[in-house]
Amino acid sequence: MTPPAPPHFAIAIDGPAASGKTTLARELAKLLGLVMVNSGEMYRAVTWQVLNAQIDPHDHAAVIALLQHIDIQCGDDGISSTLTINGIDPGAALRCAAVNANVSTIAAIPEVRAKLVALQRDYLKRTNIVMEGRDIGSVVFPDTPFKIYVDAAEHVRAARRVKMGEIDSVAQRDAADSRRATAPLIIAPGAAILDNSHHTIASGVRAAIEILKHQGLQC
Repeated sequence: MTPPAPPHFAIAIDGPAASGKTTLARELAKLLGLVMVNSGEMYRAVTWQVLNAQIDPHDHAAVIALLQHIDIQCGDDGISSTLTINGIDPGAALRCAAVNANVSTIAAIPEVRAKLVALQRDYLKRTNIVMEGRDIGSVVFPDTPFKIYVDAAEHVRAARRVKMGEIDSVAQRDAADSRRATAPLIIAPGAAILDNSHHTIASGVRAAIEILKHQGLQC
């Protein structure tokens, strides 16, 4: 009898805005042959749809009602996650100023998080992943042994946001994400902290690989 295939696993990469977690997750996935999943894009997509529907993001009842009419399809192209919302790929619109200004408000709504966490967990039914976000190691995959919390000094992160053309306050984003009642940004139990303030992309990946090896990943 053929033994069952080993279960799929997730590497959880958490951290605040502009800490470098997305780049790290992408490079780790590429190096390890895994699929990189950007959970933040899911929250941005819902925010984009809320704004398109001309709903006030602070009107939680209206946002929750809209959720019943939002079809989010999450997949992958073998390298990274893909997403459509009501059949549309929002693309670069997910990074617009209006979405940046409101995504933390939308992400704090428990019903939004419940819907998207279920979609995030579904990835493990198909493949091994590196998923980045703010509650991956604490809420989405709390049982994974592979957890890294990526951080960087506030002034470094602020400069990175400006370089990306995003001038929202990292301090305000940090406060909103850390103080929300549902799934706040925290250092998950068992997560190793990677200070990414002065790493290059290459040295950050090397540091992350050493952490994952220490956590038991065969790579």
